[in-house]
Amino acid sequence: MSRWTIHPTENAVVWTPASGELHTDDYEMAGYRCAFVVKYGIDEEGFVLTHHPIFPTLRLRPNNTHATYQMDIPAEKWPAPMADGEPVREILTSAKLNGVLTLETASEDGNLRFLRRCFPSTDFRAAYELASVTVAGGDSVAFSLSAGDGEVDQTMGPMGINICEITTDLSGVSVLLKPGETLTWAVAVTGRVVNEEPEWDDPETEYRRRLENVERLTAPMVLDTGNRALDLMFRFAKLRAGESVYDTRYGLIHSPGGYSYFAATWCNDQVEYAGPYFAYTGDENLVEASLNAYRMYMPFMSDRYEPIPSSVIAEGIDYWNGAGDRGDAAMYLYGASRFALTVGDRDIAEELWPAVRWCAEYCERKKNEAGVIASDRDELEGRFPSGDANLCTSTLCYAGLLAAAELADEFGEDGDLYRARAKDLRDAIERVFGYAIHGIPAYRYYDGCEVMRSWICMPLCVGIYDRAGATVDALTSPYLMRPDGFLTSEGSETIWDRSTLYSLRGIFASGYTEKAFELLNRYVDNRLLGERVPYAVEAYPEGGRRQLSGESALFCKVILEGMLDLTPASLTSFTLKPTLPTGLDHLNLTGIRAFGGVFGVYVSSDGWKVRRSDGELLAEGKNGERGTVRLS
Repeated sequence: MSRWTIHPTENAVVWTPASGELHTDDYEMAGYRCAFVVKYGIDEEGFVLTHHPIFPTLRLRPNNTHATYQMDIPAEKWPAPMADGEPVREILTSAKLNGVLTLETASEDGNLRFLRRCFPSTDFRAAYELASVTVAGGDSVAFSLSAGDGEVDQTMGPMGINICEITTDLSGVSVLLKPGETLTWAVAVTGRVVNEEPEWDDPETEYRRRLENVERLTAPMVLDTGNRALDLMFRFAKLRAGESVYDTRYGLIHSPGGYSYFAATWCNDQVEYAGPYFAYTGDENLVEASLNAYRMYMPFMSDRYEPIPSSVIAEGIDYWNGAGDRGDAAMYLYGASRFALTVGDRDIAEELWPAVRWCAEYCERKKNEAGVIASDRDELEGRFPSGDANLCTSTLCYAGLLAAAELADEFGEDGDLYRARAKDLRDAIERVFGYAIHGIPAYRYYDGCEVMRSWICMPLCVGIYDRAGATVDALTSPYLMRPDGFLTSEGSETIWDRSTLYSLRGIFASGYTEKAFELLNRYVDNRLLGERVPYAVEAYPEGGRRQLSGESALFCKVILEGMLDLTPASLTSFTLKPTLPTGLDHLNLTGIRAFGGVFGVYVSSDGWKVRRSDGELLAEGKNGERGTVRLS
């Protein structure tokens, strides 16, 4: 049973607690210089509300991935309602999520009604709570706040002393409210280094900027399927994927978030997941943040062909490589080549081409005797065995080589060299990884692996369908499938949304549309309206289902690269193979800004059409039939 419902008129989800219902959750939001996680709900003690500001450009230790300056604001420091000099015990009556967290509460006697809106600043190291109280009836109330302006914390960091402060416009004031009267106030929590001045703005202005930023990030690629939950989940995914961009010393950097990962970039989350998706948005800041992610690895690409690091951290001034070679060059080859083609900007493609070429050569040198790509680990960094060469690294390399071939053609180089390498690698993938486990002739994750793994979905995501039916059978078997997603490994209890979302994308792309749609609906109901909402999440039980941004990018790719099977073919063209589940009578994705143009894809039971934004028909075909679209 769903805990949340979709708001009838807004792009929002709402929870209206039942009497005696206990539930807590948190909601992550982000601006360019501040992330903000708000914990809310009801526990045995009553109403729960904890504010957790995060300042990605302030640090506690030098060059440490997890050393971002952040904290739970102690309850005694946060200005809380006081009525006639006594703390107000509140009852949560409603919570709404739409890029802002809106909470409605009431005092236990029902005489006071509160409204709070929590959100981060778009531009400053600040987060806000806009609040109001209304006296519903009864007697007049002398209203005040339990705390006022003041310092929350002062902690030494590598760039100076970090300070977190609170400012409120109701500090030290008591206001007599009569029945029917409403009082509004605002609280700002800011971060700075001691010799800097606090930076924040009028909270109402900042609220409008937050709403404008939400609209900016959700305006491209409007999904219309008639399935309100699916369309809204896609909108939320665009927001979470796009908002986690921070303005750092290096420039704009997209980062995963989730309490731990800020002002840094990873070869999987940013290079492989987010970058190729952002290329479809046409958003200048998202494209720039992705381009910066690719740029950050270029200084590590020398003629010695040593592994590039897994992560560039601390605003671009250090690296992390604690898991060794995770197949990061294959991730980069795949992500950068597809990003360059999809953006459709020749200057960007020329800038990235030497790095793409380097990664292709690195992977060629990492081929083992069996012809697949060797790596120390995979993106799970040793949490689960991956052997000396795993299926994920080789399939990413395969798709990256095909995209690199198109770039080589653009620049007058030998694209057939990369196509030949891709063909040889595809043959080796079949020889080494094609394997029956539990009698299902799908794939093993590495040579010697005798248990099913959810990452066997990867061939389906790169156009290798030789074992598609068996792979779908394996993924949806009791060995891997659970109500919450696909197990990382048979026999474990660990679920990562990233492999679940890759699996959904691959099942769609390989033509098993009805099964994929059934699983997608289950996933959307769970993530949008269930217990941990409204975004795709990281690992469970590890990580506590953090709302990392890269997973939301992967959800968007389920639509783009799964249901529509969009694949870049050149700087100005792509192929697609849309399929429409019987549960939908249409699927329209409009405002796609890629390949040098703006276009939409329109799918119905009669077939599909691609139209330029001016209405010109670019291509059409039957459902399940691949077509090529050229924008110029």
